[in-house]
Amino acid sequence: MSKALVIGAGFGGLAAAARLRAMGHQVTVLESGSQPGGRARAFERDGFHFDAGPTVITAPYLFDELFELFGKNRRDYFELVPVDPFYRVAFQDGRAFDYVGDDERLFDQIAAFNPADIEGYQKLVEHSQRIFDVGYTQLVDADFSRFGDMMRIVPDLVRLRAYRSLYGLVAHYIKDDSLRQVFTFQPLLIGGNPFRAPGIYLLIHWLERKWGIHFAMGGTTAIVKGLTQLLGEVGVDLRLNAPVDHIEVQSGRAKGVLLEDGTFIEADHVVSNADPATVYTKLIDPSVRRKHTDASVARKKYSMSLFVGYFGTNKTYPDLAHHSILLGPRYRELLTDIFDRKKLADDFSLYLHAPTRTDSSLAPPGAESFYVLSPVPNQRSGIDWSEQGPRYMDRILDALDAEHLPGLRENLATQFHVDPRYFEGELRSYRGAAFGLEPTLRQSAYFRFHNRSEDVEGLYFVGAGVHPGAGLPGVLSSAKVLERVVPHPERASRLLPAPKAVTA
Repeated sequence: MSKALVIGAGFGGLAAAARLRAMGHQVTVLESGSQPGGRARAFERDGFHFDAGPTVITAPYLFDELFELFGKNRRDYFELVPVDPFYRVAFQDGRAFDYVGDDERLFDQIAAFNPADIEGYQKLVEHSQRIFDVGYTQLVDADFSRFGDMMRIVPDLVRLRAYRSLYGLVAHYIKDDSLRQVFTFQPLLIGGNPFRAPGIYLLIHWLERKWGIHFAMGGTTAIVKGLTQLLGEVGVDLRLNAPVDHIEVQSGRAKGVLLEDGTFIEADHVVSNADPATVYTKLIDPSVRRKHTDASVARKKYSMSLFVGYFGTNKTYPDLAHHSILLGPRYRELLTDIFDRKKLADDFSLYLHAPTRTDSSLAPPGAESFYVLSPVPNQRSGIDWSEQGPRYMDRILDALDAEHLPGLRENLATQFHVDPRYFEGELRSYRGAAFGLEPTLRQSAYFRFHNRSEDVEGLYFVGAGVHPGAGLPGVLSSAKVLERVVPHPERASRLLPAPKAVTA
């Protein structure tokens, strides 16, 4: 039986393992950490549960597909519930906008800001659907290994004006400055600057309208547990605490991996859920790399990083939404500080996650768990986070106490944070970029790292760094690309072996 190794047990790696197993490969997943999930791991502190990473669940059908590959029902493994509103966007002047899936409620709120923008929003929605029909329906799991694959879609992109910046496209239809912010912050959730992310990412708006925003009861880690249970049932071997030292290449082909403990594991195919920039520069010998040299990798543009604070309170805030976007006094200028000047600004915009709004089991009785995220420069900034991290956390907590969570300081039960050092060190993300390559026009589709390596035969990639990009729909869809590029075993057995346990 053909042997496939998957490096990393993030969502991309877990989805890849399922699809490779369904194709008939014998699959082993190697995870460097002590728990599966990658960025979707969980932290437990003082009785509070905190999802470490992704918390916005869209396109749930992509999870359903993984279970259906084996004739199983996702609902038997974990429960997804819709979130309403999708997001509450709060402005500095005290106004708020609930972004919802119901047009009547949405139009009422648009009218409160600028009635004339209702018609513009309707046209924006129509445009986002047209972009979705091309950019997602037709291309999300396409193989962009050849330049010709890219050129075939250029006429559609030009016709849809998807080459314009997303902000510019939205501004064409929406005139109110606050509403422009409401409908353009979404690229930040995948590492993009709305002022230069191409308009093709407007498809996110239609994707959210089509499938809604969901939350996994028990937290995002419940999805990880469900997927690892599935993989065990179908014979995938998941090994924890198994960091890869390098990928062994012979005669231009991946032959397996060497673990940091000296163990060599042979494979016919190696699939990496790790950051491609790190894999090329750290795990593959320079002598076998023709395209992805250290210099060429360094020339690419990388996304911003993140500062994420986790805290629990001894009181609840029942009026808070599950997902809140707390906008600061500046928009374009703040993004310029983060992406271009690589400067830690005095002001910030925040994403506040309040999972106990939906699932009270994630905190002790009468308490709440929170996650607050601030986009910050990646590690090219030179910021000393050992000094700035605690100060930044204090500034965020003070701002939340003063404006959104009254009494926060006196009711804090626990708190900690992660910063770009976590993304660069523990998650092995190049330059501490939280989302890999920045999603710009020249780093999309064919121009991203390819799902099939050009340098090493038998090496493939899934995850945020390759097509179609970051965000759960993108990461899960990158695993679907494997079905197009990884050879199917000549004799794929229809019988699955006995379940294997997760090993540490």
